[in-house]
Amino acid sequence: MNVTHRFGGALIGLAVAAAALTAGSTAAHAAPPVATPVDAAHAPAAPAVLATAAHLVDATTGQVHFSKEADLRRPVASLTKMMTAYVVLQRAEPTDEVEVTTADVGYAARGGAAVAHLRAGDTLTVEDMLHALMLPSGADAAHALARTYGPGVEEFVAAMNATARQLGMNDTLYVNADGMPYGGGGHSTARDQVRLAQKVLENPTLEKVTSTQYHTVPATSERRSYAWRNTNRLLGTPGALGVKTGYTRAAGYTLAFAADRGGSRLVGVLLGETSSSRRFQTAEALLGWAGAAAAQR
Repeated sequence: MNVTHRFGGALIGLAVAAAALTAGSTAAHAAPPVATPVDAAHAPAAPAVLATAAHLVDATTGQVHFSKEADLRRPVASLTKMMTAYVVLQRAEPTDEVEVTTADVGYAARGGAAVAHLRAGDTLTVEDMLHALMLPSGADAAHALARTYGPGVEEFVAAMNATARQLGMNDTLYVNADGMPYGGGGHSTARDQVRLAQKVLENPTLEKVTSTQYHTVPATSERRSYAWRNTNRLLGTPGALGVKTGYTRAAGYTLAFAADRGGSRLVGVLLGETSSSRRFQTAEALLGWAGAAAAQR
């Protein structure tokens, strides 16, 4: 037997083993693989949206994630109150006070409008009144704020329309401060309402109000106590910020919604939904889908 051949074979075997160990060690200490963005062609499809009109944007980057009949003019119901709140804070401080009158209570009592059950003679701060406006969607609060800061409801509605023009909401017309179908109810579009919702969320006071699930007002010598719950079922889900719900027979179920997801602020609107619960389910599906896309940037 050739001893030299056996010895040489052993050396070769040792060298191969050493090389394998070295390769394994190098792989073990290599940097972890870097995630790459999902190819647009293989990105998940957008959720189904049965609402008549919808629009969803990334307010951080300006990217439009979803759009369906975004420029179709439709009644928007209580999404109107976003503009009411926005105009009020252009004219008042959150700590200013508003007295509720019998006219405010009487206005809200007609036509089946949602109310905050305000009582004539009570005095509340503007911030508390904004909670009454945005959480239970109180038409009594809308009337009181418009009457006070128009001054006068007609003057206030004129200011709402002027503000809409300033914001570039050229397909929007307001006829009252609450969105009820009195006087035709007015109209807007999903695109315009997204623009408004973005401006509302840029105001710290309004962002806090629209993100609040419950708000209580203790009794004082100037008022009785109040407790309001937000009608927005999205609140409590990750990053949710509001913004406003609405419903009339003409408008159907409407929703302005927003959340911080995937490092971005996503803002959307649904108009003309026929199911109250489905508008929230659709909004959450859109937020999850767009949030995942934003996280891949």
